[in-house]
Amino acid sequence: MSGFFDGFLQALPPHGYCLLWWPQLVWTHVISDALIALAYFSIPLALIHFVRRRKDMAFGGVFWLFALFITACGATHVMSIWNLWHGDYGIEALIKVVTAIASVFTAILLWPLLPKALAMPSPGELSLANQELGARIAERDSALAALKHEAAERQKAEAALFQAQKIEAVGQLTGGIAHDFNNLLQTVSGNMELILNHTQDNPRVARWAVNASSALDRGKKLTAQLLAFSRTQALELKPIALRPTMTDTIDMLHRTLGPQVTLEPDLGAGYWHVIADPTQLELSVLNLAINARDAMPSGGILRIITKPVLIMAEDGDLPPGQYIDVIVSDTGTGMPPEVRDRAFEPFFTTKDLGRGTGLGLSMVFGIARQSGGTAILESEPGKGTTVTIRLRRADVADSVDGPIRTGHMVEEQTERLDGVHALLVDDDDEVRTTLLDVLNSLGAQVTEAASGAQALEALQDIEPDVVILDFAMPGMTGAETAARISLIQPDLPIIIASGYADTQALRIVLGERIAMLHKPFRHHELTSVIRAVLMPDSQ
Repeated sequence: MSGFFDGFLQALPPHGYCLLWWPQLVWTHVISDALIALAYFSIPLALIHFVRRRKDMAFGGVFWLFALFITACGATHVMSIWNLWHGDYGIEALIKVVTAIASVFTAILLWPLLPKALAMPSPGELSLANQELGARIAERDSALAALKHEAAERQKAEAALFQAQKIEAVGQLTGGIAHDFNNLLQTVSGNMELILNHTQDNPRVARWAVNASSALDRGKKLTAQLLAFSRTQALELKPIALRPTMTDTIDMLHRTLGPQVTLEPDLGAGYWHVIADPTQLELSVLNLAINARDAMPSGGILRIITKPVLIMAEDGDLPPGQYIDVIVSDTGTGMPPEVRDRAFEPFFTTKDLGRGTGLGLSMVFGIARQSGGTAILESEPGKGTTVTIRLRRADVADSVDGPIRTGHMVEEQTERLDGVHALLVDDDDEVRTTLLDVLNSLGAQVTEAASGAQALEALQDIEPDVVILDFAMPGMTGAETAARISLIQPDLPIIIASGYADTQALRIVLGERIAMLHKPFRHHELTSVIRAVLMPDSQ
């Protein structure tokens, strides 16, 4: 064995003899082998640097083996240069043995790894995957933004619902207060008329009673406004004189708006009539005036103008015809376009939560539309706001001065009720006693009952000509009592007399047979309704 390796150490002629020491060939071999060796030696350094920096690579062992193989290859080229002059071919052979072993192991390990390497994504596939990932991230971000927007809208809706529930609760409370107050007014009003009927010889007492009756009229208007706010009464459209209605509203505004707001009314020269609910119209103008006051924190001018308008052709939703404009204009801050365009939307408000409900302008628009007209909003930032309520003009003869409005209860003619037998049902003792005295004074025979149950019991023994029935009673309501009465005596006329009557609910329960009488009412109103239900054919 030692003889085999002795040949590796034997000195042999250098390789330059084979090239005849021809300089061109010798130096071509030297330079070429040197450059190849340098390139081979640089490649392992790059591989080692790469493997050290990317420890996550799955093929790290192959890289190290490949680096050894490349280094050995570079060493063989160095020995080729050396053996041009020395002839140490044994050492060169040993280096080639190392190179052969490294190359064989590299090849053995490389082929099984080739499928795994091919399975790795290409740059194009990575780019496509990154694009898909980016699209998914963008979709997720869009979904998150939509979710945030939906959550914000839900919070706004919940806040609006909570505000509406508060308004509904206040409305119910207001309606209850108005009902009780109307009962008080009915008692006072009934007794005041009884006093007036017995003061012929005492003008001073008569004057005091008339003054009190005027105050009762103001109280009646106040409770009507409260009931309109509570939304317990349907819109009652009828021809109304616009000038007196607006005059009363302006008188109220003088006491409401405060000294910083200058009120400039211009009610025109004509005594026009419009189709409207007077209470709702007053509330609409009052609402607009309060909005105007809030838009003028430092004070300003509020103008309320009425003027006729003739529409010759189709104007939006309004047919051609004669209309009257009720214009409420202020010199306040005005509205930007994005606010103006949404001002009539329910629950839309720019005021802080708790200061505004967003129902005022939408209510004005709704009332105008229900009345057969419309509402028009004009506003610019810094130039104030103008809201026009356009109402249908009623076919009533104009008069510059208009009818005389005395306001005295004694000027109305009250018919007698001789021979009429009335069943009076009311849970309020004072109201029932007052109406009993009124009916007796007018010649009627009266059977009284304090509840619906007592009324049904009384009908077992009597056959009255008419039933005067309160609506809001504990236990059995007026509607329920009326329905039970119609089963016992189907043709018996019924008059609902109440200060808190849901007219639409009564129509659903009883149909059109029922007659309505809103408290507080005067004696002549009571007798007129009784005569109307007793003699419907003559009306």
